Amino acid sequence: MEASFVSPYRDDIVISWPELHRDTRVLCHALMDKGPFKGIIAIARGGLIPAALVARELEIRLIDTICASSYEESAEDSEGAQIKRSDVKILKGIEHDGEGYLLIDDLVDTGNTARVIRKLLPKAYFATLYAKPMGREIVDLCVKEFNQDKWIYFPWDIDYKFVPPLKKNK
Repeated sequence: MEASFVSPYRDDIVISWPELHRDTRVLCHALMDKGPFKGIIAIARGGLIPAALVARELEIRLIDTICASSYEESAEDSEGAQIKRSDVKILKGIEHDGEGYLLIDDLVDTGNTARVIRKLLPKAYFATLYAKPMGREIVDLCVKEFNQDKWIYFPWDIDYKFVPPLKKNK
C-alpha cells in the first residue's frame, strides 16, 4: 500500500511587496528602541531582503550572513506510519556569539532552523517579520503571527500574471 502525502497547510497567505515593505518599516520602528546595533546578520536566504530593508531604515552599514540548509526526511516505521525528521546544516557560520548584532529572518515557522542558529548566536537580538506558534518563542520580536497551518508565499516566491475576467472563461 502506497502512503499518500497530506499537506499540513490548510490555506495560503500571499505577502505582496508593498505589504513586506510596510511590515519591515513597522519592525524598524520597534527596533529603534532596541539598538544601537553593531551590524546585521541575515539568515540566508529568506532574511536577505528584510535585512537589506532594515539596514537602510536603521542606517546600518555592516551586514553579514549565516547560511543554513534545512530539509525534512520522511521514512516509514515498522507499522508503515510516516516519520519525519528535520535536519539543519550550517553552510556558513559566524565567528562570534552575536553580541550587539541584529539577527534577521523573514519567517520563523517550525523553529527548527531558528533553534540551531539561536544556539550559535545566543547574544544576538533575533527579529523576524512573521512567526508561527511553533517557532515564536525563539525570536525576540516579530511583526505578525500566523497560524501554523498557513503556507506563506513571499513576493520572491510568486509570479504575477494576467488573469482574464471570469465571464470570459465560460
